[in-house]
Amino acid sequence: MTTTSLTLREVRTPDDFAAIAAVLSAADPDWPATPELLQAEDEARDRQLYFTQRVAEQEGRVVGVMHAGHDDFAFEPHRYSGKIVVHPDARRQGVGSALYAEALRVLQAREQQEQLGRLVLRTMLPDSEQTGIHFLKARGFEGVWQRYDLRLHTARVDYGTLDALEPRLQQAGVRLVSLASLAGEPERDRWLWALDWQLFQDVPMGQTLTQRPLEAWVQQELLDPMFRPELSFVALRDGLDDPESGPFIGYTTLMQSPGGFYMIGMTGVRRQDRGLGVARALKLASMRALQQQGGGEIRTYNDAPNVAMRRMNEQLGFELAVIRRRYELTLQTGAVQP
Repeated sequence: MTTTSLTLREVRTPDDFAAIAAVLSAADPDWPATPELLQAEDEARDRQLYFTQRVAEQEGRVVGVMHAGHDDFAFEPHRYSGKIVVHPDARRQGVGSALYAEALRVLQAREQQEQLGRLVLRTMLPDSEQTGIHFLKARGFEGVWQRYDLRLHTARVDYGTLDALEPRLQQAGVRLVSLASLAGEPERDRWLWALDWQLFQDVPMGQTLTQRPLEAWVQQELLDPMFRPELSFVALRDGLDDPESGPFIGYTTLMQSPGGFYMIGMTGVRRQDRGLGVARALKLASMRALQQQGGGEIRTYNDAPNVAMRRMNEQLGFELAVIRRRYELTLQTGAVQP
């Protein structure tokens, strides 16, 4: 498909990853991408779910990328999550519009084949991306969800709070250990996978969640190149032998972005073990481990209804940096227009 000097084509993996990473990094320098991360993400993708992606080229140079597909974290056959990114040098030249039209063409054709009757498109943007938000709203997208991006530096954390919590946890038979130290436990991954699914049932995310298969979860979470097991901690209760999660009662994970900052992936504690300060202790243990390695900025993300977790994060010193919103568009199959 060609529009003047613009050519759209399917992505060639892994050959296009370097060019795609360059576009993503130029469009959002705060969240740089690398070919290695893109390849790892591609290898971890569930091949049973639908996924498509295109690049836009001008005179042989990749200037834009589009991807859309089923979300294995919240799978619904008629709903697709995606994104369109255009290099800053190529904006206002119809690149984004062409990629969007191509996405609609491909997804509409698939929906007609599957006869599901409707098509729901979903994406997320920070409030600072006014050009992208205008692009979405002009095509009928509406903001349906709000997420807070909170940040702090480990040098500003009061670790005395953790020292005060540890005796209480010890009295309750709870220990905090790094996931790296549990690498020799053959059941670690299965216990953590089961606990993760249990904990996510209580996270208000505005969508119906689906559990990923164990193998896919491990590949996407624990084998993610950004994952730092020595900075991620699990809370375990001595003597507990839950049939699904073993002795694990809570955990927190930390990942390191190519941009140099760190991200909390998940922090949670079983319902029956809340009230002891386990979640707070897990976060503090992770932050302290990072500080002992030189420190750095940590980012965490709270959906708007998750008031309790946001309040705890703010008490730890996290400050609001960015508001992100999820946008959705619902179309009846056969009525899709670019």
